[in-house]
Formats: sequence, C-alpha cells, structure tokens
Amino acid sequence: PGECPDCGETFSQSSELAKHQQLHADERPYACAMCSKRFRRSSDLVIHLRVHTGERPYKCPQCGKRFSRSSDL
Repeated sequence: PGECPDCGETFSQSSELAKHQQLHADERPYACAMCSKRFRRSSDLVIHLRVHTGERPYKCPQCGKRFSRSSDL
C-alpha cells in the first residue's frame, strides 16, 4: 500500500507503486541491442523487439490476422 509522492495516485500493492514510480523517473535501463532505443521496463523492450523480428504471437480468432501486441486484437 502506498501513495505516489509525485502525483498522489494510490496503490494497494507496493510492487505496483514501484512500477508506477518508474514512469516519473527518467531512467531507461533496458536498451535494444538492434537500434539502441531505451525503455523503462523490460517488458516494453520485449514488445519492441518484435518490431525487429517481425514476431506476431497474437492471432485474432475472428479474422486470423496476427499482431505483435495482445492489446491490438
């Protein structure tokens, strides 16, 4: 449980607060080895790498089109 000191948003889990606080920090410790673009979260780097690999693991069950992000379905 905690509140973000930067914006006041509250979180029920300290791990969620820690993730959120990365948004306010300018740290981007995860770098793409292919283009040097940097990311705050390792999960964002994983998604970005699909730009280079062409991987599209998410398939629409209705039309069969494939996507690199599940949120694009």
